[in-house]
Amino acid sequence: MLYLSDTNVLLRLADRAHPIHPVARSAVRKLRSAGHALRATTQNFVEFWNAATRPPTRNGFGFTPVVAERRLRLVERLFPLLPDDPAIYPEWRRLVVAFGVSGAPVYDARLVAAMRVHGLTHILTWNTTDFARYAPLGIMAVDPGTV
Repeated sequence: MLYLSDTNVLLRLADRAHPIHPVARSAVRKLRSAGHALRATTQNFVEFWNAATRPPTRNGFGFTPVVAERRLRLVERLFPLLPDDPAIYPEWRRLVVAFGVSGAPVYDARLVAAMRVHGLTHILTWNTTDFARYAPLGIMAVDPGTV
């Protein structure tokens, strides 16, 4: 089965000093050992760069662009990219209207749109409640701590 990895998992994997890095690493290893594959979207990588280079005082990691680029290269190797597809936008638009999504959760809706276009049903994320509204569509949010 294919899993989409949320950006929060990618960030914790890329920072070995982060307290929940071991949980992220363990979840990814267990899923792979069970025969599952993990993927990411271009949106994940853009969000990764944003959070990685944002100052810690603004809830970021404070990496320099040089460090962020090294870490992003690692994440790109571990999580192959799902291709952008023109069908993602209309699916995203349908989701935000159907579910009344506004504000920052529109980014989660775009991940769900990509999942639906590519036939994925599972997302590895610490923000499981952010994806709960999509359960009726068969979207299952899996907390890395429960893997």
